[in-house]
Amino acid sequence: MNLDPKQTEALRAVIETGSFEQAAVRLHLTASAVSQRVRALESNLGNPLVVRSRPARATLVGQRLLQYLHRVMQLEADLASDLAVERYSPLLLTIALNADTLGTWFFPALARALVREEVLIDLIVEDQDHTYTLLESGMAIGCIGSEEKPMKGCFADALGVMRYRLVASKSFCQRWFPQGMNRNDARRAPVVAYSHKDTLQAGFLENHFGLLADAYPCHYVPGTEPHLAAIRHGLGYGMVPELLLGESIVDLIDLAPEYPCDVKLFWHSWKVQSPRMEALSKQIVDAARAVLVGGERG
Repeated sequence: MNLDPKQTEALRAVIETGSFEQAAVRLHLTASAVSQRVRALESNLGNPLVVRSRPARATLVGQRLLQYLHRVMQLEADLASDLAVERYSPLLLTIALNADTLGTWFFPALARALVREEVLIDLIVEDQDHTYTLLESGMAIGCIGSEEKPMKGCFADALGVMRYRLVASKSFCQRWFPQGMNRNDARRAPVVAYSHKDTLQAGFLENHFGLLADAYPCHYVPGTEPHLAAIRHGLGYGMVPELLLGESIVDLIDLAPEYPCDVKLFWHSWKVQSPRMEALSKQIVDAARAVLVGGERG
């Protein structure tokens, strides 16, 4: 199988930008030229590669090809670095991870390794239940998420448990839960979630009070620090990583101290890796297991 680099470049641009028009702007071509290159690649492989929707997305075969292209690019970059006269040749890695991992242990644990291994990172922040699809689609070379089963050709290493506490400010509790948290008050009290994909609060309220997601008001505040700030300032209550609370828990009330929410996290990446990606994978696993609940048991 001979892959034309101009054709594969056009495919990547279409999927990454979401349209043939934007891909044309990136590649300094006309949209017609980009379309012709993608169609030629599809003809060569005998399979459709792009679903022509808005945004454009890869077919299953297209996803497999993108996975292959990303892996080849990183292996080539690593080899070029090894052969370079000057040692400095940074490797760009696209990693998908959840906001709470990014907002707690990721940089403190991995900054030195990223500098040492000369790695540039392109981080895609997504809910932990959805990072896996970015690896599956070929948009990321590795991901941290809640999916346990590895994709074909990949491995999944258990990292440990991210433990969450359902917390609220003291003023919020005085207003909404003066007698402690109960079903009737929970139907009126506003929740603070990260996004519409964030199901931690919804899962707790359904399991413990039988309340469905549309049975109570909800704020949506993305980002680990802004999310905690919204809770601390009394906008609502919500699940916050135990790692993030630290001493600030004294300013907040744990609404369900006997019922923490535990989310198992896993590191997914390809079995065949470049040397630097292999080193970074090990660092991610070791760092996570050092801080997450039960991580030492892997």
